[in-house]
Amino acid sequence: MSDFQQQALHLAGQQDSPEWLADVRKSGAQQWLHAPWPTRKTELWKYTPLAPLQKSEFGRWADESAGKAADWQQTFEWLELDATRLVFVNGVFAPEASDELPPELVRFGDANADQKKVIEQHLGQIVDSKRHLFAALSNAWASEDGVLLHVPRNGELKKPVYVVHVSTPTETPATANQRLLVVLESGAQASVIEHFVSTEDTQNGFVNSLAEVEVGDNAHFYHYRINLEEENLLHVGGTHVNLQRAAQFRGFTIAQGSPLKRIDYQINHCGEGAHLDLQGVYLPRNKQLVDYHTNVEHKVPHGTSKEIFRGIIGDSAKAVFNGRIHIHPKAQKTLAELSNKNLLTSAKAEVDTKPELEIYADDVKCAHGATVSQLNREAMFYLQSRGISRAEAQVMLNFGFINELLKDVAEPAVREYLGPRLAQLFSPNSELLKHISYE
Repeated sequence: MSDFQQQALHLAGQQDSPEWLADVRKSGAQQWLHAPWPTRKTELWKYTPLAPLQKSEFGRWADESAGKAADWQQTFEWLELDATRLVFVNGVFAPEASDELPPELVRFGDANADQKKVIEQHLGQIVDSKRHLFAALSNAWASEDGVLLHVPRNGELKKPVYVVHVSTPTETPATANQRLLVVLESGAQASVIEHFVSTEDTQNGFVNSLAEVEVGDNAHFYHYRINLEEENLLHVGGTHVNLQRAAQFRGFTIAQGSPLKRIDYQINHCGEGAHLDLQGVYLPRNKQLVDYHTNVEHKVPHGTSKEIFRGIIGDSAKAVFNGRIHIHPKAQKTLAELSNKNLLTSAKAEVDTKPELEIYADDVKCAHGATVSQLNREAMFYLQSRGISRAEAQVMLNFGFINELLKDVAEPAVREYLGPRLAQLFSPNSELLKHISYE
């Protein structure tokens, strides 16, 4: 057992948690205890070393008082949208910064008898914690600060749910656990934005985040995952989804890197006619790492899935993308597409991309592909011939590479939030991108 595994079990014993979550916690702890620690020979972790977790001591939970400093809300900007906001600072609920919750939304610690039944029925059941090591850890760390969104049959949330996870540095390296459970019954609709941010100070913590989503028959779910933390924060996260008959999941994810930034998407087509639309952008720079693993299981006929991921890797950064589509023998009439395109803006930048198709049905239409390239010289020449400087031309081409995906984001507030911040990321002095509209 690795040092970090021992520290994590010690933390599980220190976690305050309701008694009715004991079974989930015990099962997760047992799986974590007996799971082998990933190495370079472990296929799912081949290109992403876990050394940053081993180099620091994470034997304590983040200090609650760290999030109570008066200025933490002034160090980043919220999304400007009409939504129900929940704020967690270092994994601890911050009621003073959160809105009053509608009946469909509740913290685990405040759940009534009916809500507890929903949590017990679904928590830890959507994710395959034997395959996903850090999901088992999240189960072992389950606490009262998890969030349940339960929308009943044919219900529709009037407002999106905006969950903000804030990280602040602590005196010694510490850990935060973040858990979201979404259950949409037949015909329900909802939208959730998960926003992972940090103060501008140098971070020294580790975040383990997990979302489980059950999308019922004919239900529609929109999910956004924004990971824009300070580059020293370690983060392992995952979104695991069950799609029932004619269910729809539309997701958008974006991440900057860190010494360890790993995000998994697991989508299970459990009912006929379900649809997945997933888009992602990753932007590591300096010496950062970002790793996206997606796995789509088409288990039944007439399912459709469309994945588009694009990465811009700069400086000495590294990106990993592994996209797998698995077509089971019974999944006839499946339509599945996967596209991964990468732009290297430095001779030292690196990307390891591996699109996979595993097909056991003969009446399907599937496609996958990946590209790795640098900026187009002809496009650079064209822009410079029009009086645009080389530096500005690089900014425009970089931004244009991902702007196509940004314009497809369904929530206007997310588009308006990301556009100028990404333009600033590419060039703090760029005047050409300040007036771009995302409508």
